[in-house]
Amino acid sequence: MARIVMKFGGTSMAGTERIRRVANIVRKQAAGGDEVAVVVSAMAGETDRLVNFCREANALYDPAEYDVVVASGEQVTSGLLALTLQSLGCKARSWLGWQLPVHTVEAHAKARIEDIENDALLESMRGGTIAVIPGFQGLSDDGRITTLGRGGSDTSAVAVAAAIDADRCDIYTDVDGVYTTDPRIVARARKQKAVTYEEMLELASVGAKVLQTRSVGLAMKEGVRVQVLSSFVDDDATPADDLPGTMIVSEEEMDRILEEGDMERQLVTGIAHDKNEAKIILTRVPDKPGAVAHIFEPLAAASINVDMIIQNVGRDKGETDVTFTVPQADLARAQALLEDRREEIGFNRIITDSQIAKISVVGVGMKSHAGVASTMFRALSDRGINIQAISTSEIKVSVMIDEDETELAVRVLHTAYGLDAEDAAA
Repeated sequence: MARIVMKFGGTSMAGTERIRRVANIVRKQAAGGDEVAVVVSAMAGETDRLVNFCREANALYDPAEYDVVVASGEQVTSGLLALTLQSLGCKARSWLGWQLPVHTVEAHAKARIEDIENDALLESMRGGTIAVIPGFQGLSDDGRITTLGRGGSDTSAVAVAAAIDADRCDIYTDVDGVYTTDPRIVARARKQKAVTYEEMLELASVGAKVLQTRSVGLAMKEGVRVQVLSSFVDDDATPADDLPGTMIVSEEEMDRILEEGDMERQLVTGIAHDKNEAKIILTRVPDKPGAVAHIFEPLAAASINVDMIIQNVGRDKGETDVTFTVPQADLARAQALLEDRREEIGFNRIITDSQIAKISVVGVGMKSHAGVASTMFRALSDRGINIQAISTSEIKVSVMIDEDETELAVRVLHTAYGLDAEDAAA
């Protein structure tokens, strides 16, 4: 008997018919004698609808009341799934964020889970009752409902799994695993049997939409084994235990998988792309100590994440150009902040470009193998794709290119690193 947490996203919960399909998947898992907790998202599009209501009611809304409104989407789906499970003959009950409770810290609308009280939940699960928990919800120190930010249900599921010492956390989504790249772009993309926490964290941070970054970081910190699966399966499909998707595991477990011969070691695990980036160039910045700090301190204070940074070699006049990228959604705000500090920073012009994309190559094999970056640069050069900026980490190389060359770059690199599946359609 195992203790399993199952998480279902908004597309899986979009309407009573899909909720019934989810209920059948959950029923099959519990039928084997496992203790099961289910974490659910709001129906697809529901959170956006509720956010718009808040904006219409008060453009300068109180974040605490915003949380009350937007948390209701998950409350509805948790209750509906519990009811549907009961109609299938299962023992089930819902546990809202304040009933467990899920204690959170920091601000409303972007709270972080501090701990989850598990005594009552575990007692109920040991009695054979399926627990249905709304993701995204928490409870503040002053007893108010909080929410974890967009995509927070993945984090809720991993946190619940850690709190109850689950054997596995299954994340059911609209894809059946983690692929070497987006299969909508590359038909020969291959589903991975396993990837490490570190690789998944990098992939999530550079554009892969499979898992939320915070959830992967929490899984790595708590040692929660995560599996990515598709909820869009037929009623007679093989259970998750027999037909796994992609496991997200520690490097130690990955080494065991490789030693057992269940998969081959790869230099590169995946190619990710992100079109939600924008480039900012500040021209003729004084080439002196402290000048760069004046640029990035106000952006950091405004919680605007800066990624790629390039500072040109100083000119004869003691000036330089500084280029960097920010999320596209923050471009206007970043530009306004910098304009306000033009005199303090001392730059001449701001040049912006939102028609760019970031392409990233990720893999733990980079730690011990040279030549990964040069393969990337050569493959792009051979197809006439210009690189505008580069950033690296121990297991990642990212480049900035024109947005209209995104799909070509992904296909070229996927082939260059030998990731194309031999048995897939061309």
